[in-house]
Amino acid sequence: MSLILDNVSYVYSQGNAYEKKALDGINLKIEDGEFIGIIGHTGSGKSTLIQHLNGLLKATDGKIYFDGEDIYDKDYELRDLRMQVGMVFQYPEHQLFDETVFKDVCFGPRNQGLPEKDVQLRGYEALKNVGLNEKYFDVSPFELSGGQKRRAAIAGVIAMKPRVLILDEPTAGLDPRGKDEILDMIAANHQRYGNTVILVSHSMEDVAKYVDRIIVMDDGKIKYDDEPREVFKYYKELEKIGLAAPQVTYLMNDLRENGYPVSTDVTTVDEAKSAILKLFKIQT
Repeated sequence: MSLILDNVSYVYSQGNAYEKKALDGINLKIEDGEFIGIIGHTGSGKSTLIQHLNGLLKATDGKIYFDGEDIYDKDYELRDLRMQVGMVFQYPEHQLFDETVFKDVCFGPRNQGLPEKDVQLRGYEALKNVGLNEKYFDVSPFELSGGQKRRAAIAGVIAMKPRVLILDEPTAGLDPRGKDEILDMIAANHQRYGNTVILVSHSMEDVAKYVDRIIVMDDGKIKYDDEPREVFKYYKELEKIGLAAPQVTYLMNDLRENGYPVSTDVTTVDEAKSAILKLFKIQT
């Protein structure tokens, strides 16, 4: 499986005074099983980009292929694409609507036309996978806490078992503990099922910790596309477009500039800890 964007551009409000090119000649290939982070300043095009991946927006120019098929072909079923490419928007709990959590999570699988037994199993499995206690299954989703609502909303997408899971700032508004729990859950599900995960985030620490590949958007174009340690080598260039690197990147570069022979391509706290301990072990 792969998602391929071939010279994709998108223009908002085309033909009037508010016209704006949000995507500009995007060429991108996303392979099966990747965990990708998309970062960029507000207005860089990252949210517009992900809304093209399941056909919510149609490119002004260019082609998009899923499993080798052109999703803009007149005979292509966009409904099938959206069953395979699931989207979790910012504040997904605003989409909760059914009378119980379990019914809400089962809505997607039921809409897929699955037998009722499979629908029930999908709903139960998804709620367990997001770590929501069974005592909440039969309560109204509006009685849950903010973090619990977020889990329930994500479970509703996971229950459809999409091959590609796209998450647009899934931890927005959560406290640090809730944020870590949600991202750990997403990473665990990725390991369990081997699906493709695309995470849009403003947190460089989160991206560095979880993803295998980072796509940096700037002014509707892809500025960098590489593994985290390679992208964050350009932390000074990232600063120029309103971004940054993880704090440990700055720490390690400061140590290096002050004469400590540490590696500067670490991206997580654990990597920095190991590098610093190794340094002092060598010096002793």
